[in-house]
Amino acid sequence: MLLNSVIIVLREVLEAALLISVFMATSRYLGLSNRWVIIALILGGIGAAAYGYLLGPISELLDGVGQEVGNATLQLATFLLLVPTAFQVSRRSTLAGRHGELLPLLMAAAVMLAVVREGAEILVYVSGFWEVRDFLSAVGVGSLIGACIGLSVGVLVYFLLVALPAKRALLAYGTLLLLIAAGMSLQATALLIQADWISVTGALWNTSAILPEDSLVGQLLYAFVGYEASPSATEVIVYVSSMAVVAVAFLAGRSRNRGGAGNLV
Repeated sequence: MLLNSVIIVLREVLEAALLISVFMATSRYLGLSNRWVIIALILGGIGAAAYGYLLGPISELLDGVGQEVGNATLQLATFLLLVPTAFQVSRRSTLAGRHGELLPLLMAAAVMLAVVREGAEILVYVSGFWEVRDFLSAVGVGSLIGACIGLSVGVLVYFLLVALPAKRALLAYGTLLLLIAAGMSLQATALLIQADWISVTGALWNTSAILPEDSLVGQLLYAFVGYEASPSATEVIVYVSSMAVVAVAFLAGRSRNRGGAGNLV
């Protein structure tokens, strides 16, 4: 139970921590204030408590798949926010100042939704053992360890990103945004498949024997890149397509930036 709690909470915390780390590093790179983080965390915490409290009734909706559809909706909404975020991040230097208000708003909204989903999952998991005295201490300690590891990884990623040379920093931010966004769309697709809203055939491959999804490394890769040991063709198509969409948005922002800079000259 201790190890299960570590892995479950680590996965949830790490997903949000990675997104926050990338956005905070991006804010520092573009010279933006990080005040949006505080607002996003406060609103996200309130939303997580409300969503977690209502998750029971929500689960009964839509013929019993309300939780899966609700979580998928949050993931898809976050992905949709990351597309214009990638576009705005790439519009840096001479045009960055003209878009300073929109980018923090997009980042705050994406972080808020991520905290709502991940925070609600943690609250529901921990509260499920509140009355079970035999497991409560193990769950509490495991959850604390998992949260500390997830936050530590997020802090490490942040300092690694801000230590990068300026020429490499933007590419690193764009690459991580692309992977995070694709992972979120993949997770949303998996939830909709679980809810039988999307029908699929068999898995294209299965790497469970080499790297199980429920292992510590598997959960870390799940948080970083949306790793799934046995994806269907639909999931692979969604993943690749999502990467392509974010990449196009990022490249489009760079193109517009160069054009704008040329016009200013």
